[in-house]
Amino acid sequence: MSLRIGVVFPQNSLGDDPGEVRAYAQAVEELGYRHIRIADHVLGADRDAHPGWTRPYDVDTDFHEPFVLFGYLAAITSIELVTSVIILPQRQTALVAKQAAEIDILTGGKFRLGIGVGWNAVEFEALGLPFDDRGKRYDEQIELLRRYWTERSITHRGEFETVTGAGIAPRPVQRPIPLWFGAQSAPAYRRTGRLADGWFPMVQPGPELAAAQRVIDRAAVEAGRDPATIGIEGGLSWTGSPDAIAEGVRAWREAGATHLAINTSGAGVSGVDAHIKALTEVAEAIR
Repeated sequence: MSLRIGVVFPQNSLGDDPGEVRAYAQAVEELGYRHIRIADHVLGADRDAHPGWTRPYDVDTDFHEPFVLFGYLAAITSIELVTSVIILPQRQTALVAKQAAEIDILTGGKFRLGIGVGWNAVEFEALGLPFDDRGKRYDEQIELLRRYWTERSITHRGEFETVTGAGIAPRPVQRPIPLWFGAQSAPAYRRTGRLADGWFPMVQPGPELAAAQRVIDRAAVEAGRDPATIGIEGGLSWTGSPDAIAEGVRAWREAGATHLAINTSGAGVSGVDAHIKALTEVAEAIR
């Protein structure tokens, strides 16, 4: 299988001009990239109210809302859209199922729903959902999502959710929509092996990635799954060097990646023209 190369939407450095969003997305498609991947945060923490906050994102960091943005992008491009990742346990499962189904319909089945457990307790508090049991709730939500997308009516009695004879309509083109997991710990790797259609490594090719892949493969086999069916989407950050990007692409291909996303938010890139220029240089380097 060829390596499908896309881009990471520059949440934090593109700005809030709809014209720039449109220009960026259409340029990405014209340059031949295969998908746009977007990160998610509903809220940012105010550092003054949370002394010692060390995370890179805060109350002043821009984050477009993925589902709403994807509705817009689906109208102006035909590119695959990918969340990486929606924080599932801080959302109502039925609503996520409904929103994801709508994006899948609008894109004609060119949608992957990347999901994660989340790390930002400030968001969970404001959204009215508990933080400490999010992993257990996440497992139950995964089952429910797939049922919403494939069954007309479901009844579910779980530890955290109850559904009595209800379903979504219209259901998505893809039944079910592919679920890709964010993973950066042994429990998350095992969950990926058991349940995911694909995953987003948080490391570059090397011993750490190989060790994570062994955990995933073992969990997949134990669950009666073929590890080769679980996709891998790597990431590369633009540093201003096309040669470094080309070498990174080779490394991910050799590591068995099925997908790759180029992130141009680093190296002082700011504004839509600069992002498009960087992506043009990358496209020329890897063509």
